Amino acid sequence: MEVATSTSDVTTPGEISNLKSAFVVIGGGIAGVSCAEQLAVHSPMESILLITASPIVKAATNVVKLRRVMESFDIEERSMSYLEQQYSNISVLQDVLISLDASSRARVYILQNAFLKSGRVISYGMICLCIGARPQVKITFSSLELNMTNKIFLVSLQMLQNRLGSARLVAVIGNGGIATELVHEIRGCQVLWAVRENSIGATFFDPGAAQFFLPHLSSEGTQSSAKAEQDTTASGGDSECYSHVNQDPLPPGSALGPDWAKGRSLEGGSQKNVHIEYSCEVRMLLTPAEFEQKGLVDSSCDFKCGSNWPVYVLLTNDKCFGVDLIVSATGVTPNADTISAPQLDVATDGGIVVDRQMRSSLAGVYAAGDVCTAGWEPAELWFQRRLWTQARQMGHWAGTCMAAHWSGSPDPLADARFDLFSHVTRFFGYRVVLLGVFNGQGLAGCSALVRVNPGQEYIKLLLYDGRLKGAVLIGDTDLEETCENLLLDQLDLGPLANHLLDPEVDIEDFFD
Repeated sequence: MEVATSTSDVTTPGEISNLKSAFVVIGGGIAGVSCAEQLAVHSPMESILLITASPIVKAATNVVKLRRVMESFDIEERSMSYLEQQYSNISVLQDVLISLDASSRARVYILQNAFLKSGRVISYGMICLCIGARPQVKITFSSLELNMTNKIFLVSLQMLQNRLGSARLVAVIGNGGIATELVHEIRGCQVLWAVRENSIGATFFDPGAAQFFLPHLSSEGTQSSAKAEQDTTASGGDSECYSHVNQDPLPPGSALGPDWAKGRSLEGGSQKNVHIEYSCEVRMLLTPAEFEQKGLVDSSCDFKCGSNWPVYVLLTNDKCFGVDLIVSATGVTPNADTISAPQLDVATDGGIVVDRQMRSSLAGVYAAGDVCTAGWEPAELWFQRRLWTQARQMGHWAGTCMAAHWSGSPDPLADARFDLFSHVTRFFGYRVVLLGVFNGQGLAGCSALVRVNPGQEYIKLLLYDGRLKGAVLIGDTDLEETCENLLLDQLDLGPLANHLLDPEVDIEDFFD
């Protein structure tokens, strides 16, 4: 390689001057940190510079490979210096990427420039963009006054904690993982949950699984410590997050990890009750004066928790609710448009298009996590979803590929991570494992086997042409390994297919 840099080539964060590094990773979220760690392992003699907008980075810890694809891990917030202490060839700088100059790049070993908000210019050999995504705010404000003056939106868990103490009624908008967990974790407060679908948690669950969870909706969540841990901003990163706030913007940071509620008390000052409005979205937010002018009926009176609300939520089903605050968790939009790099191919969903080796349309420029969109033909049982699990997988794989390409080695052979969708998480206190096309995504004419033990387990297996194609495992089912093997091997189950969940059939012994 013509470019051989060391850690000493990278100036300290206090210096406003040009920087040089073989590898640059943009983003301190799960994808960015995973990428930098893999680069450090596979290219120990090369310099790696990680640039993060926040002084806190997200590190995957306690990683346990459960099966061939499935793994569990914790996400911990660490200071910027954590990576420098763990790896001698990693330097970390707090700054923000503004633009890339990679238009004329023909050979990956010719240095190109990246420009930062501070005025620094970085000369890099390869760069990986892990700048995450930002929350979608699918809400219409009735007036500029409401948009700018009512402090009803939240940007961090710390702000949510502070506001819940005096809140009577909180509106949660969205039906994904963060919204579902939030409804469960809030304690001592009335909750209005507006979902677009006809069942809760539709991003992950079918109506049957939703019914399994319904009895737990009004439970008081986890008994978290009243003392909050380090504040986690929800702007950008590798997961769904909350909406914007009407004050000076906070520095963008990494997104919520799988244990975002751990150690945080989301507690109001009254008894918890959850009311769900199905098949609707927010039409508009109204000030108290606008609510009176329109002559609407306040459906919040059904909660018997007072009146004189600071804001009213008008839903598309024509119901109107007065609330104290609103949390919007309706998905994310990739942050590809936050940097100037017009030569980058961008997908219709706003993500940077990458190939199987996580390469973008610009030589030497890679992307991973929420900011990217898989541009390859996906395997039958894998699809992209912007989750912290895939953020880690993509960042890990991007680092592996970058190191191989830098050394001139052939493209590394992909393992099973992109052959089978897998996600291990927890909802309502239950272990949840999602495998393959767990909701029949793209499958027409599949059959489902379901076993329900109320309060203990919910199992759904999707079969097509005698083969297992997807699985939803809720509770301690002990079926994860068997299902993963059947999905990866695509074994024709023959006459046994329709009896996989029969109590007298021990499928673990049969296939292990």
